[in-house]
Amino acid sequence: MSPRQPRAAAPAPGAFAGLSARCQALDWQDIAADLDAHGCAIVPGLLTQEECVRLAGAYAKPELFRSRVVMERHGFGKGEYQYFAYPLPGPIAELRAALYPPLARIANRWYDAMQLEPRFPPRHEDFVARCHAAGQVRPTPLLLQYRAGDYNCLHQDLYGEHVFPLQAAVLLSQPGADYEGGEFVLTEQRPRMQSRAEVVPLEQGGMVIFPVFHRPVSGTRGAYRVNLRHGVSRLRSGSRHTLGIIFHDAS
Repeated sequence: MSPRQPRAAAPAPGAFAGLSARCQALDWQDIAADLDAHGCAIVPGLLTQEECVRLAGAYAKPELFRSRVVMERHGFGKGEYQYFAYPLPGPIAELRAALYPPLARIANRWYDAMQLEPRFPPRHEDFVARCHAAGQVRPTPLLLQYRAGDYNCLHQDLYGEHVFPLQAAVLLSQPGADYEGGEFVLTEQRPRMQSRAEVVPLEQGGMVIFPVFHRPVSGTRGAYRVNLRHGVSRLRSGSRHTLGIIFHDAS
């Protein structure tokens, strides 16, 4: 394996069995249709409750991460998150590699509609090699942690010249049991129109797929580009953990 694509750490025996197969078995036609129509797609029950608890518990293991960000210090909101280090934990690397190919097909179709370059290779390791050749060598999958009163301001996850236009987030906590509030929010700005907001309902283990920063929308004169931002509303009580899967690395 090329040193540009570090080997993933092995998961515990029996953990996250069949994760790649779960991703491949998703209804990608419906996912693509939801992304085209609404700017996001919900995948319920991707991870089990046990798997969610395992991943949320990783937040307390600093050896797994390359950096920790306290959002309030940077004006990003309130709460904190940590970026995983290479080698990525096995389940994180597996999710990243398994979700990428069908998303790359959607991304290439979108870029063709928006008349944008570049096109994205079918394998994630080849796209990561492209990032690393441009100096984007820091992994971007992350765990986010919110407590009561925390929130995440609307933002876009852009980390360098090479950006993969879709990303995913998996909710690791259970709404109503672990926390209240803390809804995932997506806003879309269309030219000469007011912004549209989408509040995305998720349950523990559910995933939302959404654009990093823009997507095509069909108009009377063909497709045009709209810009999007995402965030999390204020947590009213409890605690919330989320796994973020971003496919480009950071400079």
